[in-house]
Amino acid sequence: MWCSDKINACVIPGYVVEGTLAETIINEPKEVTLMNGLTAPLNMQVHYRSFLAHADFAQTTNEMGRLKQKLITQFADRNTKIISPKNFQSVEMYFNSEKMEKTIGRLAEKTPEVGETVSGLLVKKAFTYQIMAPDDLHVFLQLSTENISQRITIAHTGAFGVLKHRLKQIFESVSMNGCPAFCVHERLTVKYESGKHISLHWRSDPISDMVSDSVVALVLNISREIPKVVVESEEATKTEEENNKKAEKVIHALLVSLFGDVKFGENGKLVISVDGNVAHLDKQSGNIKSENDGIKERVRVAFHRIQNAVKPIPLSVS
Repeated sequence: MWCSDKINACVIPGYVVEGTLAETIINEPKEVTLMNGLTAPLNMQVHYRSFLAHADFAQTTNEMGRLKQKLITQFADRNTKIISPKNFQSVEMYFNSEKMEKTIGRLAEKTPEVGETVSGLLVKKAFTYQIMAPDDLHVFLQLSTENISQRITIAHTGAFGVLKHRLKQIFESVSMNGCPAFCVHERLTVKYESGKHISLHWRSDPISDMVSDSVVALVLNISREIPKVVVESEEATKTEEENNKKAEKVIHALLVSLFGDVKFGENGKLVISVDGNVAHLDKQSGNIKSENDGIKERVRVAFHRIQNAVKPIPLSVS
């Protein structure tokens, strides 16, 4: 017997569970009970060193079995399934996919009505989800929000009033914002810097960036087309056909700046593609065909405003 011979030694390198054989021999009794139920004298040396925690397989299994039964009894009324898998046994666990988000800070001051939309930042912390206002971000988290102000200067030698008139044909809201300056949709400010330059100012966000891109495209087209029209009108009277060609070029350029993918189709029609939807525009009649009513209405409104914008403007406009 390994335990009855004095030349043998047992080193226990860590924590032992109460009631196990390891815990018994630490106290160095005169005899111990073996796994087969027989007793044997304990004459070997026993040394305890706190490094690791171990128990033999059978005792660990029994201990886990008792723990399992305890958990089953404790949670019997909750329809909870307790399993103790063997080594290399696969276990599938299913979790409820529904998640609950809690509003905190300013958003929690008022209880929303049924059907009311709650807008804010969704923040995940551990296994919880919270919705908070952007201004509360620094209060509940070690984060902060910043605003990016952008400014761009564009060469423009035309009349400032002409530019405002053209923008009003495209955008619904163009209002004066000081002198000489005006605001587009309360997001973008256009300022007159000198006789050769204008500047655009806006606070960066997806919608304001889109508005600024449209205004820049319009300004560049005006700078490229209007001087030619003015000079030619002073030098000679062009035929109606030539003027129509110039107008078609301007219309095509402005449609490209608004919708991106604009191609020439059959019989002089324009084919406009937006997010996988296609609209066919007849420039002569103004008729638009599209399976998507939303795209059809957008093209109709834009084409109507562009047509008004490319009409001759009196030089006295300021």
